[in-house]
Amino acid sequence: MSIRTEAEMMELILNFAKNDQRVRVVGMEGSRTNINAPKDRFQDYDISYLVTDLESFKKDDVWLDYFGERIIMQKPEAMSLFPPQLGNWFSYLMLFTDGNRIDLKLIPLDELNLYLSSDKLLTVLLDKDGRVHTPPIPTDRDYHVKRPTPEFFDDSCNEFWWVSTYVAKGLCRNEILYAAEHLNLYVRPNLLRMLAWKVGLENGFSLSVGKSYKYLDKYLSIDLWDRLLATYRNSSCEEMWQALFACQELFRETAGYVAQMLGYTYPDYDGKVTTYLKKLFEDRTQ
Repeated sequence: MSIRTEAEMMELILNFAKNDQRVRVVGMEGSRTNINAPKDRFQDYDISYLVTDLESFKKDDVWLDYFGERIIMQKPEAMSLFPPQLGNWFSYLMLFTDGNRIDLKLIPLDELNLYLSSDKLLTVLLDKDGRVHTPPIPTDRDYHVKRPTPEFFDDSCNEFWWVSTYVAKGLCRNEILYAAEHLNLYVRPNLLRMLAWKVGLENGFSLSVGKSYKYLDKYLSIDLWDRLLATYRNSSCEEMWQALFACQELFRETAGYVAQMLGYTYPDYDGKVTTYLKKLFEDRTQ
C-alpha cells in the first residue's frame, strides 16, 4: 500500500469532520504545527475533534475505519494498567498499514477554551460555528530550554550525585537491572538536563532540544556527543561502571560550566561521592 500524502491525510481528517454534525471544531497540535521541527514521514497527525456528543463516539470503534486499515490502536483512557490523564477527553492512537499515524482526541465542545489554552503548538483547522474569535498562532516558545533557577540547578546536581550511589550499590551486588534502572531513569536524565541547560545558555534560551532531548546532537560538539553515547553502553556490570564514570565526568564538566556562566555554586560533595564510588569500584573483586 502506498503511503498517503500529507494533503491526502489532511483532506481525510477534515472531510470526516465536515460530514459529521457532532464535530464542530478541529484543531491540530504537535510537530506538524511547529515550523522548527524537522519534517519526515514519521510525524504524527495530532488532531483534536471538539464534539457535541463524545459518548456516542465511544460506543464502538467502527467509525474509525474511515481513516484506513490499522496495524494497531491504543485507547489510553480505556486502559486499566495506565491511569487516564486527560480528564473528560478521550484519545485514539492509530498506526495505519501505510505507515501514517493519527493521534486523535475527542474533546467535549464545552471545553473549547480549556483546549485552546492547553498547548501553544496549536492551530485551528476548522471552526464551523465561528466559536474561536482569536485563532491561536502556533509557537514552540513553551518548549524552549528554560534558564534554571539556583534551586533547580542545585537539585539536579544533588539528584545526580545522590542516585549515583544507588547505581554503584547495585553494581557491587551484581544487581544489574537495579543499577540500570537508577542509571537510566535518574542519573543520565540529570546529565541530559544539564547538557540542555548548556545548550540553552549558548543560544540565549531561545530554542527547544525536543521531546526526550532528541535534537540535542544538533547543538553538541562531536566529542561531547560521542562521550554522551558512551554512557549508554551498559550490558554488563563492567560496562555500567564505565558508563557511570563517564556520566560523572561529563556531568562535572557541564555543570561546572553552567554554574560559572550563571554565577551559581557547584557543590563540593562531587569530590566526596567520587572518592567513595572509586573505592567501591576498586574493592569490587576483593
